Amino acid sequence: MSEIDEKLRTELQRQGVWVTSMQELYNWGRKNSIWPLQFGLACCAIEMIATAASRYDIARFGGEVFRPSPRQADLMIVAGTVTKKMAPQIVRLYNQMADPKYVIAMGACAISGGPFKQGYNVLKGIDRYIPVDVYIPGCPPRPEALLHAFMELQRKIDEQKLTGANKAEHLKTDQPSEFPVPKFGEHDLEPAANCAVFQPPVIERT
Repeated sequence: MSEIDEKLRTELQRQGVWVTSMQELYNWGRKNSIWPLQFGLACCAIEMIATAASRYDIARFGGEVFRPSPRQADLMIVAGTVTKKMAPQIVRLYNQMADPKYVIAMGACAISGGPFKQGYNVLKGIDRYIPVDVYIPGCPPRPEALLHAFMELQRKIDEQKLTGANKAEHLKTDQPSEFPVPKFGEHDLEPAANCAVFQPPVIERT
């Protein structure tokens, strides 16, 4: 593709001949057929439902069908407060999704625990256990914010490489597709976080 003159490419397109690469065609198909998993956790789920309804219509952007089964979905929208009772079920659903799969953390609760961060029963961010691709701040974020996050995810998919050292994570054989499901310990979830995913910055106080 890099060897094709841009003027020649434009002229061919005017004639109805589209010149592309397998990578561009593959990513174009994937980014325009993202199937989100159909589940919600709290008030952010109402905004997610509004995004799928007629006024905002996420289907215009390629999120055509919300699937009731993780085996048919490739996008998990964690919409709402993640309690420690629910966290193992979310990780289990994520593990059942086929590669490539993506995660959007929707709202302050899914990102950091939100206004319930000091509660003993609320997880301080779903990124402690599964990798998150796009974060949406807000309490709750509006449907426009979810649409923007959806388009950001599409841009991320469009930039993925199929070969080479910088190829997509799901194509690397050493990258895990499943993550450990936390268990209920005596006082808290065990482990408290998945070290392979959750690597917070070290704060040095002087």
